[in-house]
Amino acid sequence: MTVSCVLFLLIFYVHASAASAEEVRAAVASNFLATFHEIAKIFEHDTGHVLAISSGSSGKLYAQVQHGAPFDVFFSADSKRPRLMEQEALAVPESRFTYAVGRLTLWSANPALINGDGQTVLSQGRFEHVAIANPKTAPYGVAAKHTLERLGVWPEVERRIVQGENIGQTFQFVYSQNAQLGFVALSQVLSPKINGAGSRWDVPVHLHRPLTQQAVLLVNGQRNQAAVAFLEYVKAAKAQQIIERFGYGVEEKPHANE
Repeated sequence: MTVSCVLFLLIFYVHASAASAEEVRAAVASNFLATFHEIAKIFEHDTGHVLAISSGSSGKLYAQVQHGAPFDVFFSADSKRPRLMEQEALAVPESRFTYAVGRLTLWSANPALINGDGQTVLSQGRFEHVAIANPKTAPYGVAAKHTLERLGVWPEVERRIVQGENIGQTFQFVYSQNAQLGFVALSQVLSPKINGAGSRWDVPVHLHRPLTQQAVLLVNGQRNQAAVAFLEYVKAAKAQQIIERFGYGVEEKPHANE
């Protein structure tokens, strides 16, 4: 085979690969963003497809989809909004599944601040501000408020609460020490950026409703084969191992009928 033939075949292969690659527009809850980036990186490497990622609170992303935002897939921090999307014909029926079970942790960038159980730390009040995500739009904010109520410390700490618009902003409040401690996603603390630094108390799961996080294929993405392939990729072992490494539970098998 001549050099010119080899070059022609190489150029043909590159153009064919580019033509078959598709973009997946993903709406991702803030708590899952770092994990999602890790999964996206290997998906793009393995398939050649590209992910365009938008992140925010589940409530705000849901509202954006309602108002016509052109996302293909939605990764929520709860199961409520994906279910509503199915009911409102915004999502493809029977595409909803549980991709992770979240964990809430009380975290401080100060390695000496949280020493013992969370109830004691919160009751002692040796802090000026405690950060939580907005319970109106963020499932992790709902879980944080339920935890404070179940611990019986809500009346004591309510005036010290600062609310993040989403769990990403809440984490930044604590990371920057504008709030001395806060309820964040365990995955954020275990991410490579933090790697478990600081001090924390992992909230027992019985103190709040399960943080069952579901994904769904949106109507806008139903003809996007890359979007369909990505959701299947998330269910497979390689992605599930990453999800576990970031501190999520995956003991629930992916399913849509919850």
